Amino acid sequence: MSLSSTALRSLEHALQYASLRQKVISNNIANADTPDYKAQDVSFKNVLEDSVNALSANRTDPRHFRFSAEDSNPEIVTESGTTYNSNGNSVDIDTEMANLASNQIYYEALIELEKGKLSSLLNVVRGGQ
Repeated sequence: MSLSSTALRSLEHALQYASLRQKVISNNIANADTPDYKAQDVSFKNVLEDSVNALSANRTDPRHFRFSAEDSNPEIVTESGTTYNSNGNSVDIDTEMANLASNQIYYEALIELEKGKLSSLLNVVRGGQ
């Protein structure tokens, strides 16, 4: 395993996704009372790009997911059709708090996985000592 291994790159992308999602959820919570604010989320499709790169597929419709790393940056999407408050705001604070807790657990699990991978590398560098 090297520092550029697929596992470490996948973990890095997943951590970037989780970090961005944490910011977006926090922004939603901060704007829970802002009139006409529309809740946002981060598109999950790009997190799996590294795994999908090994597949070959033909897109027969522009709405289909891409099967390449050319657009591997997470995408922030705005919820436009739902309004929970009379002021036009679409933030459901209970959902956002649940998403925040879930994302935090996901992020911490990724950190533990990365620490394990880096610990294995360190063990190899030290010669198994």
